[in-house]
Amino acid sequence: MNNGSDNTKNGKKNKVKRVSSSFNPLAAAVIIVVASALVIGYCILNPEYAKSTLIIYICTMVCATLILAISGWIYKNRKTSLDVSDVIKITENLNTEMIIWSDDFSFVYINRKLRELLGISADYSDKKEGVWAAFGINTPDSTALERIVGSNSYESTFRNPSGSLISIAWSTSKVKKYKKRDVYLSTGFNLTELKKMRLNLANANDFFHSSMELAEIGLIMSTDRRVFRASPELSHMLGLKNSSINVNELRSIIHPNDRLQFDGAIRSKDITASKNLEMRLKSADGSYRWYSFRLKSIIGTGNTAPLFGGAVIDVTQKHEKDILIERLAYMDDVTEIANRNKLVVTGQEIYDSCKILDYSFWIIVLDIDRFHIINDTCGYTNGNFVLKNFAHILYKYVTPGGLAARISGDNFALLLRDYGDEEMPTRTVKAIQEDFTRLAVDDFASISLTCSAGYSKMPEDGGSFLEVMEHAEFALKSNAGIQGSICGYEPSMHDSIIGNTELEKALALAIDNNELQLYYQPKIDLSSGKIMGVEALIRWIKPDGTVITPDSFVPIAESSHLIGRISEFVLNEGCRQNKLWQKMGYSPIVMSINFASSDFYQTDLKEKVFEALARSALDPQWLEVELTESLALSDIDFAVDQMNKIRDLGVKLAMDDFGKGYSSLSYLQVLPITLLKLDRSFITDIEHDNIAYEIVSAVIRIAKSKKIETIAEGIENNVQESILRMAGCDYGQGYLYGQPMPPEKILDFFEQNEKRDMKR
Repeated sequence: MNNGSDNTKNGKKNKVKRVSSSFNPLAAAVIIVVASALVIGYCILNPEYAKSTLIIYICTMVCATLILAISGWIYKNRKTSLDVSDVIKITENLNTEMIIWSDDFSFVYINRKLRELLGISADYSDKKEGVWAAFGINTPDSTALERIVGSNSYESTFRNPSGSLISIAWSTSKVKKYKKRDVYLSTGFNLTELKKMRLNLANANDFFHSSMELAEIGLIMSTDRRVFRASPELSHMLGLKNSSINVNELRSIIHPNDRLQFDGAIRSKDITASKNLEMRLKSADGSYRWYSFRLKSIIGTGNTAPLFGGAVIDVTQKHEKDILIERLAYMDDVTEIANRNKLVVTGQEIYDSCKILDYSFWIIVLDIDRFHIINDTCGYTNGNFVLKNFAHILYKYVTPGGLAARISGDNFALLLRDYGDEEMPTRTVKAIQEDFTRLAVDDFASISLTCSAGYSKMPEDGGSFLEVMEHAEFALKSNAGIQGSICGYEPSMHDSIIGNTELEKALALAIDNNELQLYYQPKIDLSSGKIMGVEALIRWIKPDGTVITPDSFVPIAESSHLIGRISEFVLNEGCRQNKLWQKMGYSPIVMSINFASSDFYQTDLKEKVFEALARSALDPQWLEVELTESLALSDIDFAVDQMNKIRDLGVKLAMDDFGKGYSSLSYLQVLPITLLKLDRSFITDIEHDNIAYEIVSAVIRIAKSKKIETIAEGIENNVQESILRMAGCDYGQGYLYGQPMPPEKILDFFEQNEKRDMKR
């Protein structure tokens, strides 16, 4: 039985004809027994014929038995022969490795697939050696066959002729016994590519985990938002005992004041775009540290489960570095509680969470009655004392997730979680009033310390936090002049106050009668002293010559939608005036204008700017749009898109009042601005306050690294100018150079500035 495939090719026939399957020895034996029974019965019934019948039957039986024995022997030997050619035809072209072999290797057949891997030909002489090579055995021992035959999956490894390592899992079965020899069929499963994939995957996982560990980035994800899986890096950061943590356990290690935004993210139906949360979590050492959660959800498909989660990064150091700037931006120096900017940011976050979680919050706006009398009679020091203590009283009533803030002057705000008690705002204000009256001792004994309040509810009472707060302020103003009043917002208040105000009506007439005029404040290049631009500032000039500043009428304009007409006037008049100065022969300078929030977020803003430039024939490089941080960041994605459209026109972009609003340096990487305007609060004490100087210097350095120019507003003396120049500030603006001036007076400034420049 050697060399099955070769014998076939040489024409040698190993095939033996089989005995017909119709011959059955067992059936023949049954027939004989039945026949014997019939003969015996016949003899009993016919005794006269019994002798002759038995003699004939015995002779017949002897012959039949002899024939049966000879036939059985022939059948047995024919039935156990191998049909080699049929086996070869079946296995030769199968797309898997196969060996048919006997335990003494007298018969060996290796199919084409395996021969190609071993690099042997069909007429390869030493088939036994080929079998051992396929099984990865270089030196066979007495147990080699037992290991191969006795294993459900025997794995072998060998190198092919090109030197590549091949791995095959063999399954061996005994197919028959032939002449005391066992014949086996071994079928292989090629593991080579699978092992390569596993190796690559293992290397990739090692690289991934090493990268995450080096970058100190943790990962957290969930398929149902109830149970989360934490990466080893995150488990190490937070001191988690298990990589699996349910949502309640995760929530328990979040700082109580940060849980609301976490709840909002968990319950948000769709976060297909990444959402960034910064929260305090209890770390492995037991202390709270700041972490940035970059969360996103991936919708599940027919083959994949939905995923929710993202990266977690420890940003404590970033918070510590920004703490001074954050304090200037968000903390009130006098009362040491949050300021208006912090209130606006946090309030909008709470508003958004309320919409998602179906929560409610009260916003209470409070005003200290006749506070100016305290300042006038007791002095500003005592006035600040009252403000600070009033702030401390408010802080006592802050609920978890809420906030107390000083809005301005003697105005404060309180954010309280609503637990279904409609009397909560009134009861809270009365408690505050009682605490406040207890301060009327010593220097304040002769003064009645009272406060009034207006309140509204969010999100029910407005489309945004600012609108809800505005409604609370309406409620406060509705009882103006009544000391100790407490009033809740009613929808009718807004229309009543705005619709009936005489100032609004007068402003509308002023716009129609061209009583609005632009004043211009110069901006100076600190390195050369030369004027490089002006800022256009709106003024209302009444027929009697009275000048009304924008603080008095712009808020009314914004509430009554007159602001659009005012902004359109500022844009067109600024472009026209700047082009006129160029025609008059003055050196080109940058005209800076401001947009209100409602105007900036109009979809056709780019077209309006383009039309104004085209109408005046002003080159876009001489127009600059100034935006406040709060305006630019109220909808960061839309704002960036809007700013890029304006930049595409060639118009410059400046961020106004940096340090007064959000003041996060990270936004400098996102917003496409060309100029950073440092708020006057940085400049006021820069000559006496080293911390203020360090902050200003750091901001200037960072801005320069981003190729952003800087300008300081509020410069009032030469010392401040000198310090800013040494710090690397590019431009300056303030009363040291000139107050806002009408067009005729700014021309005198141009002349004087050019004369000074010529003398240099």
